[in-house]
Amino acid sequence: MTATETDAAGDVIAELAADLRARRALGRSDGLNRLFDYLAACASAGTRPKEFEVATAVFGRGPTFDGAQDASVRVAVHRLRRKLDEFYAGPGRDEPVRLTVPKGEYRMVAEPREAAAPPAAPPFKPRHAIAAVLGLVVLNLAAWGVFWATHGSARALAPARTSAPWAQLLDSDAPTVLVLGDYYIFGEIDEAAGVNRLIRQYSINSREDLDAWLMDSPKAVGRYRDLDLYYLPVGTAFALRSIVPVLADARADRLRVVMASDLTPEMLKRDNIVYLGYLSGLGVLRAPVFAGSRFSVGDTYDQLVDDVGHHLYLSQEGGPNPGDRSRRDYGYVAAFRGPAGNRIVVIAGARDTGLQQAAEAMASPDALKALLKTAGGKDDFEGLYEVEGMGRSGLGSRLVVASPRTRVDPWTAQPNLSFPQG
Repeated sequence: MTATETDAAGDVIAELAADLRARRALGRSDGLNRLFDYLAACASAGTRPKEFEVATAVFGRGPTFDGAQDASVRVAVHRLRRKLDEFYAGPGRDEPVRLTVPKGEYRMVAEPREAAAPPAAPPFKPRHAIAAVLGLVVLNLAAWGVFWATHGSARALAPARTSAPWAQLLDSDAPTVLVLGDYYIFGEIDEAAGVNRLIRQYSINSREDLDAWLMDSPKAVGRYRDLDLYYLPVGTAFALRSIVPVLADARADRLRVVMASDLTPEMLKRDNIVYLGYLSGLGVLRAPVFAGSRFSVGDTYDQLVDDVGHHLYLSQEGGPNPGDRSRRDYGYVAAFRGPAGNRIVVIAGARDTGLQQAAEAMASPDALKALLKTAGGKDDFEGLYEVEGMGRSGLGSRLVVASPRTRVDPWTAQPNLSFPQG
């Protein structure tokens, strides 16, 4: 390649790299972005860095760096290669030229887009399997809901469907998205010691978070892996049993299920949202829920602080089981408008018992009537239930707080919000 051709290739790479940076294609990982910038700069200058040079320039390794003992550069380049593949398979699928890092090398090149291959069957992924199974559960329960509604025993649900918040949601032309609060888990693999276990770490809530942590924790590289696994609290299944029959009047093609980790701002703008899960699993719903609430989260998600009544509500479900004694939990419910007039309904608990009782209350015409009366009959309201439970069974609940939500617009104002990890 002549000097002129090298300069032209370098200009192309620099332009493509600038575009990817602007589109934040690599996510939030500082280490991954530093590696990308370094390789792009080397490619633009026409140089081919070696592993040692990458280690010292990007990761601050000293002159004693030994690639045979430290695989951090190889792992980081593998992750960068995967990130680029994901980008060009998704948002950048129509780009005529793509950036890539050839396997076994530490240089960045620009390649013309290959001709599209026939679509292959999607790989099996546990997370997608969870969504599929839950989708079948929802459809099954919806079918039973229709049956019950026409055979008397569930006609009692009719008053619930015709009152807030369900009437506004069921009468809407917008699709309804049933959002289930899920949690990311990853694997610890130590073949030498025979250790294989699943890890839930509060500060790591996605594959991107895991990548960023591994980039900053080179000693952990090779020991922890993304397994594309998520889990749902047990209480979510019981909450579904209560809420799906209420939604049975919704058209099947207008009701779908997503995980909270897959909920996007676009869905919040256009769709009706019904959230079922723990308070700690709200995801992108967390800020708008608490921006318009009288409550705030305390040091953990087992603590809710009533900023109006100046009272702390502490769930006892988070600690060790004291035996056969009952324990106190809390269920939180809210309903408010989305940014386009769509409806948002939140049914949550600090733990399983609170979540189950909150769902039962939102499906009970009598409980809804009492909630709305205490909240002043407003369409935008919130309430807190105190629940006594044993194991995962609720022994009884009472409405301790209900009121209209504050007049703060939760979509434009985020007043001094802070949340614990969880």
